[in-house]
Amino acid sequence: MRKKRVYKKYHTPDALHNRVDLGRFINYVMKDGKRSIAERVVYGAFQKIEEGKQEPMQVFEKAIENASPMLEVVSKRVGGANYQVPMEVRPERKFMLAIRWIVGAARSKKGKPMAEKLAEELLAAAKNEGAAIKKKQDMHRMAEANRAFAHFAR
Repeated sequence: MRKKRVYKKYHTPDALHNRVDLGRFINYVMKDGKRSIAERVVYGAFQKIEEGKQEPMQVFEKAIENASPMLEVVSKRVGGANYQVPMEVRPERKFMLAIRWIVGAARSKKGKPMAEKLAEELLAAAKNEGAAIKKKQDMHRMAEANRAFAHFAR
């Protein structure tokens, strides 16, 4: 049976900075379709970053770049056994994993407003530290450990 065709999605940019990547980030922060609240959270996080005398868009770009994985492991069945095969990550998936890890790390923190937690996580990721970066390093470590099965990659 053939795979179904996956059509390319066209994303809308955010209202303030007119950037598609930021619009997608806001969409990922959004819960229950409440975009205005998600925008308030993201722009609030940007204000917190600005209070720390840094340019929020540069911090955002650096955080996404640092949290994006180069390799991931994909389970592949060969001759009755499952192997974890390391593969390069596609650019769209890199971005998605990075924002998923950053937002997930911010949500898992307790005791502060979401805007503050998100600002902290973005700053940490921009400095190559924090939970999102740890997740990326774990993924790279897993790919490195299974490098022997790289020949199973298509």
